[in-house]
Amino acid sequence: MDQFSFVTDRALRAPYAADPGASRGRLVAEPASPTRTEFQRDRDRIIHSTAFRRLAHKTQVFVPHEGDHYRTRLTHTIEVAQIARALARALALDDDLAEALALAHDLGHTPFGHTGEDVLEEELAALGGFDHNAQALRIVTRLEHRYAGFDGLNLVWETLEGLVKHNGPMADSAGQGVGKYAGRVLPEAILEYDARHPLELSSFASAEAQAAAIADDIAYNAHDIDDGLRAGLFDIGDLKQVPFVGDLVRDIEKAHPHLERSRVIHELGRRVITRFVEDAINEAQLRLARLAPKACADIRASSEPVVFFSPAMVEADKAVKAFLYPHMYRHPKVMKVRREAADVIRAIFRAFAADPAKMPEEWSRAAAALNGPDRESKILRIIADYIAGMTDRYAVQEHRRLFGTAPELR
Repeated sequence: MDQFSFVTDRALRAPYAADPGASRGRLVAEPASPTRTEFQRDRDRIIHSTAFRRLAHKTQVFVPHEGDHYRTRLTHTIEVAQIARALARALALDDDLAEALALAHDLGHTPFGHTGEDVLEEELAALGGFDHNAQALRIVTRLEHRYAGFDGLNLVWETLEGLVKHNGPMADSAGQGVGKYAGRVLPEAILEYDARHPLELSSFASAEAQAAAIADDIAYNAHDIDDGLRAGLFDIGDLKQVPFVGDLVRDIEKAHPHLERSRVIHELGRRVITRFVEDAINEAQLRLARLAPKACADIRASSEPVVFFSPAMVEADKAVKAFLYPHMYRHPKVMKVRREAADVIRAIFRAFAADPAKMPEEWSRAAAALNGPDRESKILRIIADYIAGMTDRYAVQEHRRLFGTAPELR
């Protein structure tokens, strides 16, 4: 079949947009699809993956049985994808790649939100720790077992690059870590894959990846305010002291003085997203005009991200996060559940480390097959793979299977 629709779509893209027709390809070569671009194909593979389905039962901040209307990793991911598409379309980027990266960005997260990640980081400290971006790469390049010809999803280079580097370069030109990796060895999973299929770790990723990254920040700000209000962790009046958000609350009250609380919350979330999205688009247009990129390579070679907030909105973003940290993420109610969830993950990990045969057959068999001087460290990494893939409720079930009891986490 002729790729007639792809040519039309490409004509609408900016010259610096990622081009699926010029992809650097897949680690394992495959025939091109007659009906989808390479980026559309990656998006679809991510959606159909087991890891993606599990996001429905992984916590964002609250555990699932706190209520049916709070965000899970899956609902958060869908919201990020919507915002990433909006940004990409406004900037004439490839929205399929932006969407694919948004859909994949949380695949490596553990059960119980960042709590599970913190525990695995502690338990694996001697082995380089645990990094959810590196875990996402392990999932899409190794741990998904769906296809006859390869492990993982065999995604194209541009998708893998964006998955690993959506928050910016990971290393300098000498290979030393930068940003959050400064002074640290880069995660083993990333270095291992990079040696086989170099991801140019010292450069920025595509503008599409940057759009997905900033969409994540926007979604977090909006839905954590929404969830926190609905959970009663703070009230609308508390937000009036927060720069940017307080102005939005006052605007809503002025325009709709007798609006019911639930609608005020919805309206606030809508306005937060709109203001952040519009700011990111305007700032990106200014940066792109200044850089004048002729191709995607110019985006990667830039000394700064091209999709970002304006200085004023950077301060607004900081103010929102500064409010949410004590009022939501460290709220006593949330911290109680986090402590109990951490105990669950820690106990499961240590039980499997003491006796890997306690894992289900597929995993215990993989551990038993290992040999060599680094056998013990490899077993611990397999245990981390197994635990990181768990949903919240499955982790509780495993704790009950191993120990006969499990906390209610409420």
